Amino acid sequence: MDPSTPSGHRLLLVEDNEDNRTIYSTLLRHLGYEVIEAQNGVQAIELARSERPDLILMDISIPEMDGWEATRILRGDPVTKAIPIVALTAHALEDDRERAAEVGFSSYLAKPIEPRAVLAEVRRLIGENVTPRPIGG
Repeated sequence: MDPSTPSGHRLLLVEDNEDNRTIYSTLLRHLGYEVIEAQNGVQAIELARSERPDLILMDISIPEMDGWEATRILRGDPVTKAIPIVALTAHALEDDRERAAEVGFSSYLAKPIEPRAVLAEVRRLIGENVTPRPIGG
């Protein structure tokens, strides 16, 4: 954990949509999380292995390697298998939820997702409450 990060928690945000990435990362950073960003599944695996985040927010429909396959690989790796992974996806059918559980996602949020719902899920899986930093801080 990075001692300069108020919450001490590092998150990996895997999202190819720049607007979504900006919204989620801005909110999470404001609340004291360190946020590492990836835009595709290959980057996600590399960063998860090297940075060992406390939690991964994983879009399913991402380039190079989709979130399904990236999560399968992370779950099979002793270094990353215990990291909670939250699916962020427009795939909202019941079959998709079942597939997410089978692949190894810790939870599932269907898009469009309110930023507060993302934050609530992060807090639930990490098990903490974070005090917001002052804006600009």
